[in-house]
Amino acid sequence: MSTGEPLIVLEAVNKWFGPLHVLHDVSLSVGKGEVVVVIGPSGSGKSTLCRTINRLEPIDSGTITFDGRPLPAEGKALARLRSEVGMVFQSFNLFAHKTILENVTLGPVKVRKEKPAAARERALALLDRVGIANQAEKYPAQLSGGQQQRAAIARALAMQPKALLFDEPTSALDPEMVGEVLDVMTSLAREGMTMVVVTHEMGFARHAANRVIFMADGQLVEDAPPAEFFANPRSERARDFLSKILTH
Repeated sequence: MSTGEPLIVLEAVNKWFGPLHVLHDVSLSVGKGEVVVVIGPSGSGKSTLCRTINRLEPIDSGTITFDGRPLPAEGKALARLRSEVGMVFQSFNLFAHKTILENVTLGPVKVRKEKPAAARERALALLDRVGIANQAEKYPAQLSGGQQQRAAIARALAMQPKALLFDEPTSALDPEMVGEVLDVMTSLAREGMTMVVVTHEMGFARHAANRVIFMADGQLVEDAPPAEFFANPRSERARDFLSKILTH
């Protein structure tokens, strides 16, 4: 659970793509150890919000601080930020020509200058933790989508990040693989990892989140504990959204 100390703070953040106002005065604070799930209709700005936190998307106005410091614009400071804020994407973004083990050790050795033996040892422990230790020497193409996504989570964890961002981590997976990835994410949440998760998986939002953020048209419409949000959404937009997805 959150210690109350904010790790990620967005204040009055605006982002435009040409004439499109994709983030509209967004303010959000995520405490250390907190799991915040971001939901909402397509095109509501959820993924963009996620990508601004490690500066994959620069913002047009407002401020974002991580662990008390403003996000750096470029250079070494930005690389350091990215190593502290792990990201797991919809498409796994693993290096196809490297083994799973090499994928997981690459960042720690190259960016954090860890000794290869130590990085390898921790990588194997992380692959075990996500349930694919037996796949370490295989290449991404030899793994199922669910295994590749778990490898991507291990790779993010290998950098010993202070927070993890997940941008629709299960939406590219076949339905039978979704559970194995959500299980790993749920165990990370229980262990106190700070997480911001953009997802369509309402079960995960209900069970693993401390807070649910509902976005529509680039704005944060609601921010509430899951039990409260699902039982009693305050806005018409959220009620409409939930009625569409929870009735099927």
